[in-house]
Parts: sequence; C-alpha cells; structure tokens
Amino acid sequence: MVKYIICMLVILSNNIGRSQVNDSIVKPTATDLLLSQPNFSIYRDNYFVTGTTLKESPSTQNSDVKYQISIKHLLSRKPVFDNAYAFITYTQKSFWKVYKESSPFEDINFNPGIGLMRPYTSKKGRIGYYSVMLEHESNGRDSITSRSWNFVSLNWRTELNDRVFLKTKVLIPFAVADENSDLLDYVGFADVGMTYVLKKEKLYTDVLLKKGANWDWKGAVQVQLVYSPFKSANQYFMLQWYHGYGEGLLDYDKKTSFVRFGIIIKPNFMNFF
Repeated sequence: MVKYIICMLVILSNNIGRSQVNDSIVKPTATDLLLSQPNFSIYRDNYFVTGTTLKESPSTQNSDVKYQISIKHLLSRKPVFDNAYAFITYTQKSFWKVYKESSPFEDINFNPGIGLMRPYTSKKGRIGYYSVMLEHESNGRDSITSRSWNFVSLNWRTELNDRVFLKTKVLIPFAVADENSDLLDYVGFADVGMTYVLKKEKLYTDVLLKKGANWDWKGAVQVQLVYSPFKSANQYFMLQWYHGYGEGLLDYDKKTSFVRFGIIIKPNFMNFF
C-alpha cells in the first residue's frame, strides 16, 4: 500500500511539473516575449504601399509610394531598473513620387529615439508595455522646407482580451523649429489607437486617431485592414486609408486623403496577431 501511494505521488508530481512547463510555454510573460527576440529587431510596422488620393482620377501627380522602415536595438539584456530595458530606435517614413518622370522623393521623415521600455503581465495574464522615449523627427532639409522638432513620448500598449488591443502615445514637445512652429495645431499632443482581431493570425483592422491642439476639426484618422495568406505570423497584405493632416512633415498643414495597398511586416514583440 505504501509503495502504491509513493508511486501515485511520483506520477502526480511529474504531471504537475509537465503542466507548469506547458503553461510557461503556452502563456509566456511580456518580459519573456521581449527577451526572446534578438537585440536588433523590428520596432514599428515596416511596410511598402502604393495608392492615390480619393475623389480624383489617379494620375502621376496624385499617386505615390509610401514606405516605412522601423528598427530597434536592445542595449542590454539586463533591466536598467524595475524591469525597464534600454533601447535605441529608428524609424524612417518616405513619400516617393515614383510615377513621375524622374521618380523624386517628395518627403522623407527621420525619427531616431532613445529610451526605456517596461513590459508587464497583468494578473489576468494580459501583456503590455510602458515606454518613455526621447525622440527627434525631421525631414533633413534646410531653408523654408525644413521641418524638425523634438519631444518626449509616453507610450502604453495593452491587450484587453483576445480580440481587442489598445495603444496610446502622449507627446511632450520641446525645441520645435520656427518653420513648423504650429505643428501641434495639426498633429496634437496624443495618438489613440485600437486593433480588433477578426480572425486570429489572419485578418484584423487597426484604427489610429489624432486630434490637433485647438478646438477645431484638425487632426487625422488612419484605418488599416490587414490580411495574411502566409504561414509567417508577421507578414500581411494591407489596405490603408489616411485622412487628415500631418501624414508627412513637409505638408503637415495640408489635408490629404490617400488610399494605399501593399505589404506590411509587423514586429514580433507585441504582435498579437
């Protein structure tokens, strides 16, 4: 009888151990996900899309290619403090008039940054992160076409459930160039976004809202519909609509409405889809 009880306890202990291992594999923490990446990895969405303005016939003048390259580098795999990790980041967004005869780049926006990211896992197992970044953004030009500003960004991103995810970004500007001194009137002090998963790892929609600093209708909305026919979890086709101000730095004070289609590659960390 004693031998039987001992055998049962050993079997039960082994099953519990396997269950704990399986749970850790199935439900990794946000820190586990962050540190499972290489030090050098994707930061924001990387995409290549092309399209034209709405309410006009497509032409070489109102059609373009828009693409974004975004990367980050983890400076150390040890937290600076309180599970916060140091990163440097770089994002470049370009507007390419590829259909014109000489195929010029109309605007290129450069956005380097450095800061801390703190991943977290809630009591319900939901993952997210906070980050504080010191950022610069400019278009690399001089004279009257120069655009540049500096800001501290406070970011939060979380999953509410298996289908709904929220993200917010608060901007604290400083050293805004005279050539774009009214930039905040058009892009505002915060972004708010929501993602809704229609079919896991296959189809989702993403909405991003910006509101200008004044009591008027200046601001912007960006809607993306993303579908993946691929086996890889981070490669998709994307239909993107941008309506409003501030899509690019050069003409931030001009209202645009573009529909574009192309390919998007999403980051693995915080890529819930």
